[in-house]
Amino acid sequence: MSRALVVLAERGVRAEAEAKERLETCYSRFLAENDPARKNEAGRDLIRAIFGKDSIAEDSVL
Repeated sequence: MSRALVVLAERGVRAEAEAKERLETCYSRFLAENDPARKNEAGRDLIRAIFGKDSIAEDSVL
């Protein structure tokens, strides 16, 4: 039982580190981008990194 808890804790620490790295990468890319269209996509990636992959609703009514 205690080994299972250790494994779960390790996975949680690893997942948190990966999420932080992904957030930092997206943030750096957003700040460095100059092209408006690519900056928009970098901004969307940053929002997804912060709030999750389903955080941006796509407008299909256009």
